[in-house]
Amino acid sequence: MGKLKKYKLKTHKSTAKRFRVTGSGLVVRTKQGKSHFRRRRSSRHKRQLDKLIGLSNSTIARKIKRLAPYLGKYRQNPGS
Repeated sequence: MGKLKKYKLKTHKSTAKRFRVTGSGLVVRTKQGKSHFRRRRSSRHKRQLDKLIGLSNSTIARKIKRLAPYLGKYRQNPGS
């Protein structure tokens, strides 16, 4: 009897662009509100937007890992 074929899983591309996985396996995301209308914000507030936030809800993190199964495998994930 032949080997069973292992199928590749498709990555949900918008999830892969929005999240990344740290070396310890924590799913992190960037803060919202960075794209436009930043003229009237203080420089302190704009600097705080650069930080990454870890997902506190483990159920959502599990869903993200299911949508993008290769997030932690490759380093081409989006930066901060």
